[in-house]
Amino acid sequence: MKTTQYLAREPDATGFIHYPDSEHAVWNTLITRQLKVIEGRACQEYLDGIEQLGLPHERIPQLGEINQVLQASTGWRVARVPALIPFQTFFELLASKQFPVATFIRTPEELDYLQEPDIFHEIFGHCPLLTNPWFAEFTHTYGKLGLAASKEQRVYLARLYWMTIEFGLVDTPQGRRIYGGGILSSPKETVYSLSEAPEHQAFDPLECMRTPYRIDILQPLYFVLPELKRLFELAHEDIMGMVQRAMALGLHTPKFPPKAA
Repeated sequence: MKTTQYLAREPDATGFIHYPDSEHAVWNTLITRQLKVIEGRACQEYLDGIEQLGLPHERIPQLGEINQVLQASTGWRVARVPALIPFQTFFELLASKQFPVATFIRTPEELDYLQEPDIFHEIFGHCPLLTNPWFAEFTHTYGKLGLAASKEQRVYLARLYWMTIEFGLVDTPQGRRIYGGGILSSPKETVYSLSEAPEHQAFDPLECMRTPYRIDILQPLYFVLPELKRLFELAHEDIMGMVQRAMALGLHTPKFPPKAA
């Protein structure tokens, strides 16, 4: 596993996590900026989730506040984790309807981008859509499949996750919109993903699994769902059969240069 400079904050005896004012200020900067950027770009289901969560602007929310909303809407919870967790832990959590949230926030020096998922990415990027039953069902199914998958199969599942939950787009009657949390928590990628610069392909889970990606660049390709309900339908299809087909067919040529050593 990779190392990280960040340390997740521990709760006190009552379960309350204390953050310094400087970290609340980072949250405030991130959420006020990003709420403006996603206007007219985020899908309605995500915006509905933002409204349900009622995220505070002036402070980092407590996980218990998020849990109250998620449990009432879809039976999900968030689970406090360190900055980075193994694949096994990740799948175990999703399979039990718990979404991992690292209880640290990025430094002002890494305001625009950091490789580790922090509390802003997890709560602002992902938790709003966990109020949606279609999205929640797919995420739960994904966790159960990952738990039973081999190490090699998990790599193909990871690409499906990346191209949907992290970096997915969706067509709507109002136009193309964003639902992927990796995009929605990044001001630069929010604008870039809907521009003419990257390639857009109609969603195909098999193609997602065969498409290499890099985590440290703007994505050269985004897959576009016909509607968000497509994720719910996919949850009831033979995803592991698709994994086997993707493994047999092999990967596409990367659409990006190799990472410098």
